[in-house]
Amino acid sequence: MRSLVGLIAVVVAASMYLYYLSLYLPAAPRRRPPATAEGRHEDTVESEPAGRLKFPSDLEELRGLAELLQFYKTEHTGYVLLLFCSAYLYKQSFAIPGSSFLNILAGAIFGPYQGLLLASVLTTVGSTMCYLLSKAFGMRYIINLFPDKVSMLQRKVEENQDGLFFFLLFLRFFPMTPNWFLNMAAPIVNVPITFFFGSVFIGLLPYNFICVQAGAMLSEVASLDDLFSCERLLQLLAIACVALLPAALIRQLSHKRLKVDVQSQNGSIADKKVQ
Repeated sequence: MRSLVGLIAVVVAASMYLYYLSLYLPAAPRRRPPATAEGRHEDTVESEPAGRLKFPSDLEELRGLAELLQFYKTEHTGYVLLLFCSAYLYKQSFAIPGSSFLNILAGAIFGPYQGLLLASVLTTVGSTMCYLLSKAFGMRYIINLFPDKVSMLQRKVEENQDGLFFFLLFLRFFPMTPNWFLNMAAPIVNVPITFFFGSVFIGLLPYNFICVQAGAMLSEVASLDDLFSCERLLQLLAIACVALLPAALIRQLSHKRLKVDVQSQNGSIADKKVQ
C-alpha cells in the first residue's frame, strides 16, 4: 500500500509541474504585420495569440503544435526546450503511449540533428526513470498484472545471460513485447541498469531516427506534392536504409548466441536460436 501511495504522489507532483509549466506561457514573440498595398509595414506590431498546449493525438494537432512552438522558439528557446524535455520525460517515465509524436515534434522544432540527439537522450533518460519507478514502487503490481509475460521474459533473460546486452538490443530492434513493458519489467527480471541504459540508447536509435527525420520533413513541406517529389522519395529511401542497417548488424552479431521465441510452422511457440 505504501508503494502505491508513493507512486500516486510522484504522478500527481509531476502532473502538476507539467500543467503549470504549460499554463504560464511567456509573452508571445512580436512580429511585424503584413505589408500594406503600397508595400509599407505599419508602425505597430502584433503578438501571436497563445494556444492551449496539449499532447497531440493526430498529425493535424501535431503540425499545429509544431508551428506554435517554432514561433515561440524564436524568442523563448529556453522555455520551449524545458517544456519539450519535461513533456517527453513525463510520457516516458510513466509509460504513456505517444512518444512517436514527440519524436516527430523534435525533428520539426529542433531539426534533424539536434532533434535526434535530444530524442535519443530523452528516450534513454525517461526509460531509465520508468525502470527506477518500477523498481521503487511497482514491481509487485506488474507481476500481478502480467504474470505470464514477466515469467517468459525472466526465462529468456536467464537463458541469454552470456549475451544479455545483445539480447536486450535484439528486443529493442525486434520487439517481442512493447517497449513500455520492457522498461517496467527490466528491474523485476534483474537486468542491470547499465545494460538497460545502453540498450535503450542504441536499440531505439533507428526508431528515433525515422521519427525525427519525418518531423524535419513535416516542417519543410507545404503540400503533398512536395512530400512525394523525387528528392523527398530518395530521402525517405536513404532514411529507411540507414535505419535498417543497425538491425541487420545486431542480427548478424547475435548469430548463434541468443535464444528467442519464434513461431513454428504449425503455429506453436518453440525456442530457437537466431539464425
